[in-house]
Amino acid sequence: MRNSFCRVPVPLSSSRSDQRVAVLADSDTRWKWGALTARRLAPDAPAPAGYVLRGRATPTARQLGEAGVGEADGGPVEVTCAEFLAELGRRHHDVVVLALVGGAVQAVLQGVRALWPDPAARPVLVTGYVGVVYEKLADGLLLRHGADLVLANSRHDAARFRAVYEGVGADPAAVVETALPFLDGAAYESAGDRARRVVFAVQPSVPEGRADRAYLLERAARHARLHPGREVLVKLRSRPGEHTTHLEEHPYQRLAERLPGGLPPNCRLVYGNMGEVLDGTDLLVTVSSTAALESLHRGIPTAVLTDLGIREALGNHHFLGSGCLASWDQLDEGLLPVGAPPWLASHGVTRAAPTAPVAAGPSGSGGGLPGAAGGPDAADPYAAARERVARLLAADRLPPVAPYYTLATAPGYLPGILARHRLAPDGRPLPGTGARAAGEASGARRWLRAHLREAARGAYRHGVQRVAPVIRRLGEL
Repeated sequence: MRNSFCRVPVPLSSSRSDQRVAVLADSDTRWKWGALTARRLAPDAPAPAGYVLRGRATPTARQLGEAGVGEADGGPVEVTCAEFLAELGRRHHDVVVLALVGGAVQAVLQGVRALWPDPAARPVLVTGYVGVVYEKLADGLLLRHGADLVLANSRHDAARFRAVYEGVGADPAAVVETALPFLDGAAYESAGDRARRVVFAVQPSVPEGRADRAYLLERAARHARLHPGREVLVKLRSRPGEHTTHLEEHPYQRLAERLPGGLPPNCRLVYGNMGEVLDGTDLLVTVSSTAALESLHRGIPTAVLTDLGIREALGNHHFLGSGCLASWDQLDEGLLPVGAPPWLASHGVTRAAPTAPVAAGPSGSGGGLPGAAGGPDAADPYAAARERVARLLAADRLPPVAPYYTLATAPGYLPGILARHRLAPDGRPLPGTGARAAGEASGARRWLRAHLREAARGAYRHGVQRVAPVIRRLGEL
């Protein structure tokens, strides 16, 4: 029996100006990646249709605005997986960018396979990663297998991705080397041997424990006290009550309230678009945030902290060989680390940076920091991806989506993933999921559902950030 959501075949658009692109994201940073990737893949197309997947990390309007990517028609529409599949079946799109966690990507891929089980004029499906890939490499990649393009942010990642697919006998042809789409901004103008602004880019779940997070905040405050002439900004991802992709059980805002002596006058918590925060920054400090790649791309001195060790759980092992590993003690003494050109080249950081770190004594004296090479990138990192998309769009029909995971290869794994998104094992929406196109519900019903969802999310956040730590401490008595 044919799927009831199958649409009437429509020829794929070959003209760049009339390409219809959609982006489905599940968090603020993934929306930023997805929207910017869509622009890189189809620069002459109209603004993409935006959708955010309903879930724990559904971003707020403020978070979407802070991502720094404008949206058409008042912003992305919040949908379930089933509702998005219904949209694909009813409205023609040439390219769909899936800016999602691996399980959600797999759910959409299986749903698309159910929509178009035979060769058809279906959308070109694109997915990838929003930043540094340092954990769950095989799991995440195999959940993304089946997309027409799996974007790798560097030559290093592309080789790893292909090796995973080849290792299980899956077709690696979808892997295309690109770069992070938000690596832009003006090249750094050196402040000499003295940094005027230091930015500590924190992460929601790295490190995870309260003691480690309090330690890092205390060191940032101590650095500000040791260098009263410097402005130390603690760059936060979300405000209290908001969620990101990863759970933040111990927000820095609350840790700052309990910091002995408080934050000094030249150290403060800030929000905002990372690209704008980096304007005027002289030293970026982080544990393993993707912000390090943005900073290195501009040639800004960048420190990846080793205070808590170099460990896979922290993700800072990704920066081995980068020349950026350093401790707060070394930064206090004046070290301004810069990236090693070979590492930058292999990891997709295309603008070369100086080659040697600058160490100053405790008094702050030392050699000057040369500026970054300010020339343009050697090549367009999205050219190959655009060419691949153009070839696929030129075909009258595309073959059915063929993920590695099927009921034959993963019968004990795949059904659970699909069930979390209210899809049956064959990829079809379960009965009663309300797989209607976005916007079909009445205004009153949408209002009621939105408020009920927000109340449920608030209760969930309260449980994670307030109740869970108390129960954990009681269990340690």
